[in-house]
Amino acid sequence: MTRVALAFSGGLDTTVCVPLLEEEYGYDEVIGVTVDVGQPAEEFDEAEETAEALDLEHYVVDAKEEFADLCFDSVRANATYQGYPLGTALARPVIAQAILEVALENDCTGIAHGCTGKGNDQLRFEAVWRDSDLEVIAPVRELGLTREWEQEYADERDLPVEGGSGGDWSIDTNLWSRSVEGDDLEDPSYVPPEEIYDWTDAPSGESEEIELEFEEGYPVAVNGESYEPVALIEHLNEVAGAYGVGRTDSMEDRMLGLKVRENYEHPAATTLLNAHEALEGLVLTQEEREFKQLIDQKWSKKGYEGLVDAPLVSALEGFIADTQKRVTGTVTIRLEGGQARPVARDSNFAAYSAEHASFDTETVGKITQEDATGVAKYHGFQRRLANEAIAANADDEVELTTDGSGSSSDVSDVGDADDE
Repeated sequence: MTRVALAFSGGLDTTVCVPLLEEEYGYDEVIGVTVDVGQPAEEFDEAEETAEALDLEHYVVDAKEEFADLCFDSVRANATYQGYPLGTALARPVIAQAILEVALENDCTGIAHGCTGKGNDQLRFEAVWRDSDLEVIAPVRELGLTREWEQEYADERDLPVEGGSGGDWSIDTNLWSRSVEGDDLEDPSYVPPEEIYDWTDAPSGESEEIELEFEEGYPVAVNGESYEPVALIEHLNEVAGAYGVGRTDSMEDRMLGLKVRENYEHPAATTLLNAHEALEGLVLTQEEREFKQLIDQKWSKKGYEGLVDAPLVSALEGFIADTQKRVTGTVTIRLEGGQARPVARDSNFAAYSAEHASFDTETVGKITQEDATGVAKYHGFQRRLANEAIAANADDEVELTTDGSGSSSDVSDVGDADDE
C-alpha cells in the first residue's frame, strides 16, 4: 500500500488535494497532518471536521514551543524582511519538519502540500522535505489549478468546503504574526478597512509603559514576571496589540521575483525587536553594532528563504551568540499611538558612562578636553588634501582652455584635416 502525507489545513486547496492524490497520483491512502504553531482554535476545528467528512486519517502536531524558540532566535538576530518581522517564513520550516516526521513514522512514500507555483511557501516546505527520500508532490502547482477550478471540483465531488478562505481575505496566523492578503488588498491603491485587523486595535491617545527583561539576548520577563517563550509572546500580542502596535502594509518582493502586497500584524514581535535593538545599543561597541548589522541581514535573508538550518546560519549564530553574552538587562517600552518605543534601558554590561558623556564634567577619565584638539586637527585631513588637489587641477584646466592650447576645438580640427 502506498501512502502520502499531506500538509492539511482543511481549506479549499488541501481539501481538493486529498482525492487528487488518489486519482491523479495513484496513492492508496492519504493522511493529513496539521501543525500547531499558534493558529486560532477554530482552524483546528475546521481541519478536524473536514478530515472527518473526508474519512481522512488526521494528525495534529503541537510545535508551538519549537516555533517560539526560533522566533526568539530571530530576536537575537534583529530579523526583519523589507521592514516587517519574519513570521510565516519562520513557521514553514517548523511545520515542514513536523510533517516529515509524521510521514516517516507512518511509512509514507510521498509527502505533499497545497501551495501554488507563485508563492514562497512551496520553496520553504520542499527545502526541508527534499532532504528525505520521499516523493515530493505539489498538486496545485503541478496540475496548474486555479481557485475557481478547485471550487468547481469541490462542488462536483461534494467536498466539505465553503471556499476555503473563511471570507474575503486570505489569512495566515501563527504565534509571531498574522498576515492578510487577497481580494481588494491586491490593489496597492486600496486603503485597507479596520475590519482586516484582529490582533491590533486602532491607535489611540492612550499609552502604557512596560519593562522587558533579557538574558543573553533572549526575552525572559515582562514587568518582573517570568514567562516561557510561548506565553510571553501571547501576553505581549495582547498587551501591545491594544495600542495598535505592529501593523505593516508592505509591497513585498517574493523569492520568485513577484511583487505582492501584504498586510501584517505582529505586536509582540515589534515590541521585542525594538527592545532588543535598544539594549544592544547600550552594551555593544560601535564596531560590533556595525558588523552585526551585516550578520543580521544575512540571517534575516536565510530566515525569509526558510533555510534556517543552512551552514551559513550556524556560522552567523556563532557571532550572534558571542555578542549576546552581554545583551542582558532591561528595557522600558512605551506603547503609544501604534508604536513600541524604547524610553529607558539598563544593563550591567553597558558600554557607557554617564559621567564621561555628561556636559557637566570637565574630563573623560584621564582624558582632558584639550586632548581632543589634536584629533580635531587630523580629522578630515585627507579630505582637505584631496579637495585641494581637485581644485588645483580644475584651475589648470581653465588656464589651458583660456590660452587655446589643448582645447577641444583644436583636436576636432586636426581630426577633420586627417580625414580629408
